[in-house]
Amino acid sequence: MSNSYKYIDPNFTYTDPKTGLLRNLQDITDPEVLVFVESGVVTKRLQELYEQPIKIKGIVSLIEIHKHLFQDIYVWAGKQRTVEISKDGKQFFPTSHFDNAFKYIDQLIIEFKKIQKNNQKQLAEKLAEILDNVNYLHPFREGNGRTQREFLRLLALEKGLILNLNPPDNKSVYERYMKGTIESNVKTLTELIFELINTNEK
Repeated sequence: MSNSYKYIDPNFTYTDPKTGLLRNLQDITDPEVLVFVESGVVTKRLQELYEQPIKIKGIVSLIEIHKHLFQDIYVWAGKQRTVEISKDGKQFFPTSHFDNAFKYIDQLIIEFKKIQKNNQKQLAEKLAEILDNVNYLHPFREGNGRTQREFLRLLALEKGLILNLNPPDNKSVYERYMKGTIESNVKTLTELIFELINTNEK
């Protein structure tokens, strides 16, 4: 929850006006406790998706993943945000045009599924394009990064590829991922993804 994020939410749809914290199912009012508890429950739910991966059908699967990961902590898990978000003065995709964005990303996923498994360069390019668009969409009030990284992992897995954009033993991967998404640099993301799927190929 970076301070550089700004939310247009005058009605406090998601936050408690007294604490400034996200309203949560466990009535946590301490920010450090919320971060700790949220991290714990999401890690547990992520493990479930490693053990029982879901098939990516389209943008609907992104929503399904978010609901699964955050179901224990937020009542709005798996629901599109209704507030506008910006970071460092740059606005993410406006909520009023979500339907068009969903259709566009669904088309990118269809294109990805048509690429041959052995064409790793093209797969990496399409995954980077999907990631860039999903990140710009930023469809949830919180948890976008964790959800989109799992979404990409599961997409890659369908082609028999291992893709971890936040490995615990390699900080530079996550830093490059963040730089690529923040700057909307598809070339950087393509290079990173291509490198990772080659290194971790089964």
